[in-house]
Amino acid sequence: MKKYIRTAILLLLVFLMWSSLAASDHPHYTFPAGADLLLEREGFALGYSYKHRQAVWVCYVLTRENLLKEQVKRLNKFQSDPEITYDPVRPEDYRKTGYDRGHLAPAADMTYTFNTMLQSFFMSNISPQLPGCNRGIWKRIENQVRKWALKEGSLYIITGPIFNGGEKTLGQTDIPIPTAFYKVILDLTPPVKMVAFIAPNYGTKKRVHSFVTTVDEVEKITGFDFFSDLDDTLEVRLEKESDFSAW
Repeated sequence: MKKYIRTAILLLLVFLMWSSLAASDHPHYTFPAGADLLLEREGFALGYSYKHRQAVWVCYVLTRENLLKEQVKRLNKFQSDPEITYDPVRPEDYRKTGYDRGHLAPAADMTYTFNTMLQSFFMSNISPQLPGCNRGIWKRIENQVRKWALKEGSLYIITGPIFNGGEKTLGQTDIPIPTAFYKVILDLTPPVKMVAFIAPNYGTKKRVHSFVTTVDEVEKITGFDFFSDLDDTLEVRLEKESDFSAW
């Protein structure tokens, strides 16, 4: 009987958290601490770092419904973020550096309205990525996550750069170049599950599953606490998961 009661309580918690999640494209309860500036967009939210001159995390809900809507054409119109008035990053800062202007909230996930597409090209959503990463392993991971969203219906995603403190800087700027990038994924559709990726900022032919890790590991590396408002028992269990095959 106790087992059934625990199961019922868990399902109720999942339902309540999913209801909260569905009420907003980027609910506050999952925002990590540690950013200098919180910016909320139509399709995503981000935590911006003045020190790093880029977001240290972005989060959003990726839904089957939005992926299946009539898609807005990719704009490719990079521009400085109008809400960052102190030392804003400009698109030309990347020119002739050998680095791509890599999206954190992918443009391909923001195709469902003109504004979501437009805002994904603000430079606050951009990090320096080597072409081999941006057009290779990072793109493959993003494609995999979209397949999961189509299958599961709705996913909560947090992604960002990883710094080790000794990074080179971009061209003639003081923008540090991340050594790697993380992506944390929460599926609140039963069976509830989590998975995370850490991908290096260089080209690799290794398959996507080679870069799977736990949310615990991403938190250890970044210092962020991603899902602090989840039930503690549930959070501890989910953040230890790294089963690619479960998805």
